[in-house]
Amino acid sequence: MDAKVIWKGNMSFEGTPSSGFPIWMDTSTENGGLNNGIRPMEMVLVGLGGCTAMDVVSILKKKRQEVTAFEIRVHADRSQEHPKVFTDITLEYVVTGHNIEPVAVERAIELSETKYCSVSAMLGKSAKINTKYTIVEA
Repeated sequence: MDAKVIWKGNMSFEGTPSSGFPIWMDTSTENGGLNNGIRPMEMVLVGLGGCTAMDVVSILKKKRQEVTAFEIRVHADRSQEHPKVFTDITLEYVVTGHNIEPVAVERAIELSETKYCSVSAMLGKSAKINTKYTIVEA
């Protein structure tokens, strides 16, 4: 896996991973940016959400759960001192569907946490990761 990041002026950068989909990164105006792109640490949270979402949806499909919508809400706290790493992350899984079994959701989340999600495995070395879920009947 490879990526490149190219400076575009001020504090703006374009990142392109090996998949070829570019990402525009920037920071706030008070930090010298133009406020026109995602922050790198925000991207880490989106990556965590995406990684575990792909796992959980895939596992729920294999368990023949009738999922009609799926969302993960990610909240993180950071240390006050540099480097301002994540110290506490909460993932809230919102699973919408018909007759979704709580035990299936719990197992899918557990498998993502303990076996499949590499982003979670990395972040778990420096942050406490908490999970909760809500099932919504469609």
